[in-house]
Amino acid sequence: MEVILSMLNSIPSPYSDFVAVAVIFVLIAVISFTIAFFFERKTQKQAQELEIEDDVKPPAETQEVIEDLDVAGDLEAVNEPIEEVPDIQGPELQTQTTQLSEELLETDPPPQEIYEEEEIKTEEIEEEPEVLIEPTEEVEETKEGLFARLRRGLSKTQAGLLGRLDEILSKREIDESLWDDFEETLIMSDLGVNTTMKLRENIETKLSKQSLSSAESITDTLKEEILEILRSAQGAPIKADVSPFVIMVAGVNGVGKTTTIGKLANMLKQDGRKVMVAAADTFRAAATEQLEVWSKRVGTDFIKGKSGGDPSSVAFDAVKAAEARGTDILIIDTAGRLHTKGNLMDELTKMKRIIRRELEGAPHETLLVLDATTGQNAVQQAKLFNEAIEVTGIVLTKLDGTAKGGVIVAIADELNIPVKYIGIGESLSDLREFNADEFVEALFYSGEEIVH
Repeated sequence: MEVILSMLNSIPSPYSDFVAVAVIFVLIAVISFTIAFFFERKTQKQAQELEIEDDVKPPAETQEVIEDLDVAGDLEAVNEPIEEVPDIQGPELQTQTTQLSEELLETDPPPQEIYEEEEIKTEEIEEEPEVLIEPTEEVEETKEGLFARLRRGLSKTQAGLLGRLDEILSKREIDESLWDDFEETLIMSDLGVNTTMKLRENIETKLSKQSLSSAESITDTLKEEILEILRSAQGAPIKADVSPFVIMVAGVNGVGKTTTIGKLANMLKQDGRKVMVAAADTFRAAATEQLEVWSKRVGTDFIKGKSGGDPSSVAFDAVKAAEARGTDILIIDTAGRLHTKGNLMDELTKMKRIIRRELEGAPHETLLVLDATTGQNAVQQAKLFNEAIEVTGIVLTKLDGTAKGGVIVAIADELNIPVKYIGIGESLSDLREFNADEFVEALFYSGEEIVH
C-alpha cells in the first residue's frame, strides 16, 4: 500500500491527494468482493453436499417397507438381481428409489417358475432362495451303447450264473451228479427252488427228445427256457391314455423307491408329459426331502403333506390339484411298508380306495418297487403287496449291484405280475423299460450275439 501511495504522490497533480484516496478505496472494495465471492462459493458447495445426503436417504415410508421386506426374507426370494441405482442426485434419485420400492412390492410373493399356486389342503413346497437344480441333460445313446450298459449292469449276475455253469459243465458227461450241481447253481443265483426244478425238468425233456448229450447244450437250452419265461412276464411300458393318469408307487423302505420315482418322472417328462409328484410318505421327513430334490432336478410339480399327517389326505389333495392344473401324469409316493405288518398294509389299501373314489379308474397303475439284492425275499414281498393293493407292474432295481439278478426269472415264473422296468445304475437313463430279449441277450452274452 505504501508503494502505491509513493507512486501516486510522485505524480505532479493538484489532485494527487484525492486520487490517492480514491484508488485506496477501490482496492479495498475489490479485495472485499473477492473474499466474499470465494466464501460464498464454499458455503454453497457445503450446502449442496448436505442436500445430496438428505436426498439419497429414501423417504421414511419407503425405508419402512424395505425393512419389512428384508425381515420377511422376501428380498432374498426375488429371483432376478436388482439393478444398481445410478449415481444421480436430488429429486431424480428420490423418484427412482420410490419406483424400486414399488417394484419390490409387486414381486411379493416371488414368481414360481416350476411350482404353481393352488389352494389345497396339504402344505405345498415353498420357494427357496437357493437356485433350483437344473434338469440333467442325458446324452443320447446308440442302441449298441444301451446294450453295453445293460450288459455291464448284469455282469455280476452273469458271472454268478454262467461262470458257475461253465465250471460244472466243462469236460463232464451228463449224469445225476451234474444235474445236482446244475440245480445248486440256479438256486444260488436266486432263481428259486420251484423255478429251478421246472427248468431242469424242461431241459431234460428237450435234450432227450433232441438226442443231445453234450453239456454245452444245457446252457443253450437254459437260455431258451429263461427267455420263454421272461417273455411271458414282459409288461408294456406306461401309456397314459387319460388325464390325469395316476400312478401309485409302493415298496418297503430301502428298495430305491424314491430314486425310481424321480427317474420315472424324468422318463415321462421327456415324452412331453406334464408330470406332478406327490410325497405321501409323511412319516419320514428325509424321504420327502429326497423326493423334493428329485422333483426339482427333473422339473416337475411337487406336493407334500405335513410331517406325520394322514398319507391318504395327501393323495386326495394331489388328485384334486392334478385335475385343477391340467396335469397329465400324477405319481404318488407311498410310505415304505413292511410287507409282514398287516396294519401298515391296510393303510395302503385305504389310500388306493380314496384315490379311486375321487377319480374314476384311478390309480391307473400300481407299481411295486423290488430290490434285486434281496433275492427270494423280493418274491415274498411281491406276493403280499399284490394281495393288498393288486399290483399292476414291477420295477426291479439295483440289478447292477448284485449277483442275484436271477430273481427276475423267479418273479416272472411264480407271479402273474408284469415286469415293466428294471434299474441298472444311478444315471437317469439307467431306469429301462424291461425287454426280455435284450435282457437274456445281455445275460448270456459271449461277444458273438447280434443285438436285435
